Amino acid sequence: MPRDLIDLLWRDSPLAPPPRRRGPRATHTTGEVVAQAMALADEGGLTAVTIRAVAEWLGLTTMSVYTHVNSRDDLLVLMADRAHAEMEPPAFGRARWRTRVRRVAEAHLELLRARPWLLGIDDPRTALGPGTIAKYDHELHAFDDTGLDDLDRDAALAFVLDFARSTAFRMAQASAAVDMAEEWERSAASLATYLGTDLALAQRVGRAAGESMQGPYDAHRAWEWGLTRVIGGLAEIIEDS
Repeated sequence: MPRDLIDLLWRDSPLAPPPRRRGPRATHTTGEVVAQAMALADEGGLTAVTIRAVAEWLGLTTMSVYTHVNSRDDLLVLMADRAHAEMEPPAFGRARWRTRVRRVAEAHLELLRARPWLLGIDDPRTALGPGTIAKYDHELHAFDDTGLDDLDRDAALAFVLDFARSTAFRMAQASAAVDMAEEWERSAASLATYLGTDLALAQRVGRAAGESMQGPYDAHRAWEWGLTRVIGGLAEIIEDS
């Protein structure tokens, strides 16, 4: 019988209760099940992660996998927590809060770009895991000596991470889309004909942005521009506190 999710997340803790099993000793550990699921996700995204696929790769029956995890949803939570545990936390050293916050944002974006399948896991139970809690604790220290109270510190971190997540999602979409620089060049003349003198502001701004970015959207420019404003917005609160 599989353990409760909280016990599965903390299975490596010396305080964790032993697994409740009947029959012969399992040939694979829960950690191996999670690792194989992550390997499948790294290669083919979340759609590749099924209990059947994990079982086949490990040479197990589907029911054997269910002795390690209660459900696919629980498996996804375990995967996300392990990904958080495995990421390299950004170094803070003696950096000031603005630099620390920027490093937190950049590290989170890097994680989501390396493992875009994390964008498809939006289960609040992930917050119960040791890897996620350790990541959260480290990131909160980016706001040390800012004067923020606990609630504002949590909100500020969520603000930064949400921006990184939305950027990672947009970057993932852009990489999967058609080559818009080429499409833009091919379609520009026809689009200008259709528009004529209509929507002049959109045409002027879009033309300037398109010429600058060689396309209608530059995710990296948007990231740098947006992150600077995110930190600037936080500065207004922190420096007034």
